[in-house]
Amino acid sequence: MKPARFLDRSTPPHIGTLVLLAGLSTLAMNIFLPSLPDMARGFGVDYSVMQLSVSAYLAGSAVLQIVVGPISDRYGRRPVILAATALFILASVAAAAAPTAGLFLAARVVQAVIATGMALSRAVIRDMVPTEHAASMIGYVTMAMSVVPMVGPAIGGVLDQTFGWRASFVLLIALGFLTLGLLWADLGETSRPIGRTLGEQIAEYPALFRSPRFWGYAATASFASGGFYAYLGGAPFVGERIFHLTPAEVGSYFAAPGLGYALGNFLAGRYSVRIGLDRMAYLGTLVSTACLCLGALAAALWPPHPMLFFPVVGLMAVGNGMTLPNANAGLLSVRPQLAGSASGLGGALMIGGGAGLAALSGPLMTEASGHITLLVLMAASSALSSIAMVMVIRRARRLGRQGQLGR
Repeated sequence: MKPARFLDRSTPPHIGTLVLLAGLSTLAMNIFLPSLPDMARGFGVDYSVMQLSVSAYLAGSAVLQIVVGPISDRYGRRPVILAATALFILASVAAAAAPTAGLFLAARVVQAVIATGMALSRAVIRDMVPTEHAASMIGYVTMAMSVVPMVGPAIGGVLDQTFGWRASFVLLIALGFLTLGLLWADLGETSRPIGRTLGEQIAEYPALFRSPRFWGYAATASFASGGFYAYLGGAPFVGERIFHLTPAEVGSYFAAPGLGYALGNFLAGRYSVRIGLDRMAYLGTLVSTACLCLGALAAALWPPHPMLFFPVVGLMAVGNGMTLPNANAGLLSVRPQLAGSASGLGGALMIGGGAGLAALSGPLMTEASGHITLLVLMAASSALSSIAMVMVIRRARRLGRQGQLGR
């Protein structure tokens, strides 16, 4: 494969292009979160209804990724990514202009098409580099991408207080056009034609379904990220109703998981090759679970305070940053010829589980103990990721190939 040259679409894309592509998906997910309470009042609906804008986005992403992987394996990464970005722009226009909560939620489901970029950026990396280096490259890409969760909600909170919540979606429209232009100029095709129809591609899904390692890595990624998605659904409620923060203040506190995830991604990029995919992923799950359990205990013992909540989530994100690049690299390597399909299926499981936890966090929270309930829910999800990773490691030992790729 030719070396990447920036703005030369006859070569693979520059890493910066992949960062922007994946970052736009993250920004669309979280930029408006500090505005959720105000949006609920503006549309005249309960907070739990507006919270569906998170779970609906995640659910749409999950359904999409089931089909986008094999489609990209069949027709190539470039046309699929370009089409998804163009559709995202149209959906963002609809969301910005939505007169009712129902139409807004419908636009959010369509906006989820940009998750194609997050899913296929991993497949592009797997196309470009050998398996043993994929985790490091994914780690560095997502480390840079983690700036978005730090600044996105903060920008959204300021835009909300200055211009209203619709300004966040106007910004997404502008960034969508910028990303589309960069992709058109820089995104070279990285997949090779496979000579099979889409139906034949989907017919090969059982090869993934029969792989214990695929399910182990997918479960690890799903439960590890599940805690973060529950946080996305519940943190605006906790910030306003329990800690009495303004939208701008809630947005600034959202920097905590971004900083933690960046640190975890740095550790994954720096040490995954040396330590091994499985060991690094398992260590990350232990870090997240321990921090969340201690945080829940501290929240139960002391009066509510933002510094007993948001920094704990930041420490959880350190573990997630160590776990997710390695779990995703392992997932993609079970069947390298089906990297796009594996990325799509794994992403669907991960984001679908996140949608469920995001929707579950709302009904469970109360103004008396919502932050404790949320931390317990996040800790339980993280603990399940540790159990899943233990199963992967045991499977590798039975195969006699610990630290290597097996089935």
